[in-house]
Amino acid sequence: MSTAYRYRSDLDGGPAGVADSSARQTITRGQGVAAAAVLVVVLSLAVLAPLGTAIGLITIVTLMYLAALVYRLNSFWLSLRNPQIESITDAEARAVPDEDLPVYTILVPAYREPTVIAHVIQRLSELEYPAAKLDVRLLLEEDDQETIAAARAAIPGPQFHIVVIPDSQPKTKPKACNVGLAAARGELVTIYDAEDRPDPLQLRRAVVAFGRLDLSVACLQAKLSYHNADQNMLTRWFTIEYGMWFSYLLPGLVSQRGPLPLGGTSNHFRGEILRSVGGWDPYNVTEDADLGIRLARRGYETRVLDSVTLEEANSDVINWVKQRSRWYKGYLQTWLVHMRHPLDLRRDLGWRGFIGFSLFVGGTPLLSLVNPIFWTLTALWFLVHPAVIPLLFPTWLYYISLGVMVVGNVALFYSWLVSSRIVGTRHLVFAALIVPLYWMLMSLAVTKAAVQLISAPSFWEKTVHGLDQPAVPGKGEVGAGVAS
Repeated sequence: MSTAYRYRSDLDGGPAGVADSSARQTITRGQGVAAAAVLVVVLSLAVLAPLGTAIGLITIVTLMYLAALVYRLNSFWLSLRNPQIESITDAEARAVPDEDLPVYTILVPAYREPTVIAHVIQRLSELEYPAAKLDVRLLLEEDDQETIAAARAAIPGPQFHIVVIPDSQPKTKPKACNVGLAAARGELVTIYDAEDRPDPLQLRRAVVAFGRLDLSVACLQAKLSYHNADQNMLTRWFTIEYGMWFSYLLPGLVSQRGPLPLGGTSNHFRGEILRSVGGWDPYNVTEDADLGIRLARRGYETRVLDSVTLEEANSDVINWVKQRSRWYKGYLQTWLVHMRHPLDLRRDLGWRGFIGFSLFVGGTPLLSLVNPIFWTLTALWFLVHPAVIPLLFPTWLYYISLGVMVVGNVALFYSWLVSSRIVGTRHLVFAALIVPLYWMLMSLAVTKAAVQLISAPSFWEKTVHGLDQPAVPGKGEVGAGVAS
């Protein structure tokens, strides 16, 4: 039997009710004044000395590229030498007696997914964890009666509970997770998305890993990958990217003791610590990345768990751009929120963590945003040789920029090729060789994100799922696709 719950949510003010730590306000007054002052100075310099100003801006961006490249390559190299990943064997995971396992809460936020919800319920029923120790909370929106009805029809046991989220703004995944967390019974808490296919032993592996680690480790981030990597070129690129992210970059951040921006699913928390930091920011559209930074600022650590959850890779370009623009927008939100008091951030994270946060969380979308400018300059130089380009790149800057471009691209190609082999499918190597096309899509997505950051900062664009399935007659071009 399922039990339906209704809550009144008062969690709209941000983490721990502190509005200043929430993305509810995109830019504070102080940040707005500072940005306006910088803009005035740059425009004034551009009027007085346009060439010198352009060279100065190009120099700053080039140094940002160099710093980001060094930081990422160092993370990649550290992961190759000594991967900081928590590995628990099947035997070790199964060795814990059922009676010694803690109650585990699983939060499953879903919206407009009537055809998918039964599948995730079935997969969670197949987890190798005693049903009596599971507290599965299906977080369904009040205005989504179709999904609620489908969930009620599919629930196989009392460990599943339907939590009805009141129809209020913001209508986001983190708000739903906060409502679910309010009555969660588990000592440990995790999140799965509606299309997830978690490793059946993942919960047991997390229990064993938490038992071995210091109490300062608040979160274990399981690896994510895709079950439909072979569907088309876009899914191949997406799969390689995730392989690099979860097998190299995140473990490298652990080695550098840098703050980890979490993935949106399969992150496992000590429930008490999760509550102590205020749960998720309901206004941040990458609430997972923000939560990872807040944990680090409170002195907690995150580790990578060697257990894979399979998801559906976006196979449609428009759908992918919507999803990726939301991620980029959330990274920008997270960077702006935590940079409201940069001195406090530096004190909390230390210089290394502060620089790593700026390069990884802020630099990732910002550099993707300016990439098209430099691609255009390069193309113009090779095609028409305009006289202004040599003026923009004096000899000393030219060689620095050339070095960053050559070394950076070779290094990125290498990391993508290594990641394609790690994923385990050789045919992904060709996708890695033409990855610059994927980078162009990234720049398109971040441009959209920058516009939405101003026009609709907390708007949650839905990702269509089910596009890996053949079309269902009479259901339109996307067939079984549903939004979440």
